[in-house]
Amino acid sequence: MSAITTHILDTARGQPAAGVPLLLEVRSGVAGWTAVSKGVSDSDGRARLLETVRGPGTYRLTFDTGAYFSSVNAAGFYPEVQVVFEIADAATHHHVPLLLSPFGYSTYRGS
Repeated sequence: MSAITTHILDTARGQPAAGVPLLLEVRSGVAGWTAVSKGVSDSDGRARLLETVRGPGTYRLTFDTGAYFSSVNAAGFYPEVQVVFEIADAATHHHVPLLLSPFGYSTYRGS
């Protein structure tokens, strides 16, 4: 088993996005989503959300960007960012970075 991690960088401010509330969920059939882990990004914008992946499946990571922008006295267009991704190999590390600004974001599969 492996971990799911993230690193959030505020590209508008040129620094890590600390204090971003995070929610990790796994799709659970027709019932919808089941919460797996909650966290908050540290002073370097990083968070280790789950020590071990529950197994193959579809996961959703929600970044509470509205709370973050409020904490830095900035207005943002996206109150939250949700990234849905597939895990096929639960033994592989999964890193889901977020590059964030008040009016845009991007993500990718990191290492």
